[in-house]
Amino acid sequence: RVAAGQSVAPGTYVDTISSATTSFSVTVVIQATCSIAANPLNFGNYAGVLISSSTTISVTCTKSANYNLGLSAGLSTGATVTTRKMTGPSSSLLNYKLFSNSGYTTNWGNTVGTDTVAGSGSGVAQTLTVYGQIPAQQFVRPGSYTDTVVATLTY
Repeated sequence: RVAAGQSVAPGTYVDTISSATTSFSVTVVIQATCSIAANPLNFGNYAGVLISSSTTISVTCTKSANYNLGLSAGLSTGATVTTRKMTGPSSSLLNYKLFSNSGYTTNWGNTVGTDTVAGSGSGVAQTLTVYGQIPAQQFVRPGSYTDTVVATLTY
């Protein structure tokens, strides 16, 4: 646009408008993240006969993040992942077992690739069931028996 009222000599006038462009990359790294939450396992009352119970562990992992969930032997003296023990009055011990299947045949331990439960994250909570059993024919002191099992999520 040329402003009115200008006094200029006759001729051709050219103005060149220049511009420059550039581009840039946009990147992000998505780190695999996971979290877990566990509910207590309560067997109720034990009377020397086989008793079963179950609980759940909630695993939330980034979509497609592979994970393994292992369960420790517990804190009681002499416990292993195949024979866990609850401690009661006068340090009495009561054996119990934890399984990853409802048929109570697959022991749930803590060695990745051997006896843990593997999965792949979906971005939302996934519920895993822990199946517990107290074998029959254990005659121990009356009272309350407890143990603490540590659930470890490897991803």
